[in-house]
Amino acid sequence: MKSICELLSIRYPIIQGGMGNISHAALTAAVSEAGGLGTIGAGTMTPREVEAIILETKRKTKAPFAVNIALTVSPYVSDLVDLVIKHHIPVVSLSAGNPGPFIPVFHEHGIKVIVVAASVKHAQKAEAAGADLLVAEGFEAAGINSNLELTTFTLIPQIAKAVSIPVIAAGGIGDGKGLAAAFMLGAAGVQMGTRLIATQDGRFSAEYKEKLVQASGVDTRIVGRSVGRVRRVLHTGYTKRLLLAEENGISLEEFNELTSEDKHIKGALMGDTDNGFINSGQVAGLITDIPTVKELFSSMIEDAALQMEAVRNSLALVSSK
Repeated sequence: MKSICELLSIRYPIIQGGMGNISHAALTAAVSEAGGLGTIGAGTMTPREVEAIILETKRKTKAPFAVNIALTVSPYVSDLVDLVIKHHIPVVSLSAGNPGPFIPVFHEHGIKVIVVAASVKHAQKAEAAGADLLVAEGFEAAGINSNLELTTFTLIPQIAKAVSIPVIAAGGIGDGKGLAAAFMLGAAGVQMGTRLIATQDGRFSAEYKEKLVQASGVDTRIVGRSVGRVRRVLHTGYTKRLLLAEENGISLEEFNELTSEDKHIKGALMGDTDNGFINSGQVAGLITDIPTVKELFSSMIEDAALQMEAVRNSLALVSSK
């Protein structure tokens, strides 16, 4: 099996998670320039908006990057597929829907396909449909999540055992220890979202970044259980109002309005956390600084190597007894 670095033509086995409508070229390019695979999340943006980000990203980097299409979220899926092909994007990630009809189309144009899965069943279906790689996303992750609520620690080894294509671990990973742990669980690399928000390259509000730095591991909340739309967000004034609305009874339509991309943009880009929400994974409890993406990746690789060497040394001591 090829490594994901070989498959994706990247230096480090680190992928940026799709960030929907708060995606932007600066962070995508920074991730790719630092040796990972940057990703533009199409979210609900129009094809024209996504194309503008693609073109700006290409101006900022010659390294490979991906586009994420959330199949049941975007109203422009067919147009986005055409856009990826038109601009020769080398990698696409598909989430929130059935990837089967789209994989052959991308393969016809030499495009690698990553599929996000939250269970063994979904992973096996994606592999059977022709996916090149899988992102196994645990319940620790930020944003829209699976109702199955399986954690990364349990999900990764189950999926890695059940499929023969490379598995990328996502959810709760933000440092070298997390990268090393992902390898130990059977993953070939990691995907990160929340940790990349708190970088100098991310064009998000200062309030968002500072809240992540100040957050503890118990400062995220799950909203949407009452309407079957699970999402992990950071605990803020807006989150309190949203949870209260759920307690008092709320329809799916009302919940979707309260968690629309406009509300996300208010919180994440404008820093208005009284009138908008901000996504956050549980990894927020590990974030203590705001480095550049390049600095973050370098420290992660170095720390992962140290952790794995320590494991080897510990096992050597045990086996010698």
